[in-house]
Amino acid sequence: MNFRRPSLSVALALAFGCAAPAAQAFENPFAFLFSGRSAASAPSYSDGQLAGEASSTRSVVADPTRQRPGTITVDTQNRYLYLSMNDGQAIRYGVGVGRPGFTWRGHTHIGRKEAWPAWTPPSAMLHRRPDLPRHMSGGANNPLGARAMYLYSGGRDTMFRIHGSNEPWTIGHGVSSGCIRMLNGDVTDLYSRVKVGTQVHVL
Repeated sequence: MNFRRPSLSVALALAFGCAAPAAQAFENPFAFLFSGRSAASAPSYSDGQLAGEASSTRSVVADPTRQRPGTITVDTQNRYLYLSMNDGQAIRYGVGVGRPGFTWRGHTHIGRKEAWPAWTPPSAMLHRRPDLPRHMSGGANNPLGARAMYLYSGGRDTMFRIHGSNEPWTIGHGVSSGCIRMLNGDVTDLYSRVKVGTQVHVL
């Protein structure tokens, strides 16, 4: 039997756990955004296009986290990210979270921010997938999407990020290797509202 080496795009999808999610009991509240859209028809984004199709899940809601204004809270069970604001309100975004075996909880902070970030797979990921590229420049095909916020604990990089995605249909699913992924339009909005040092609680 002959086996073909997967393409780079397939390898990236497998490494990030981004293959089309299997049927599951969790009902994705964002599915209507991507109804009928396949990987082949998904759009590529540039800064000039981020306000376009299926670019946002965000809404202003009563803040269920009761955190101080400016704090980010990620509800991994329900796949929401909240940015607490004044007057008991929060901006709520839909997110993708870690797949089974890659979920985590903790209190971190944003240690740095990058627009259209490059991606260097961590050594643990390269150990699992030695066929992955050692480095990818930023751009529409990069798995980190339009923006990335790097999560630190103390002065150390946790290797987890809040980042955009070139696979918007995965928002609302548990598919990643532990990073919190957002639509490119949403992550760009969040990026503009927070600064280095912002506290991030992953629950």
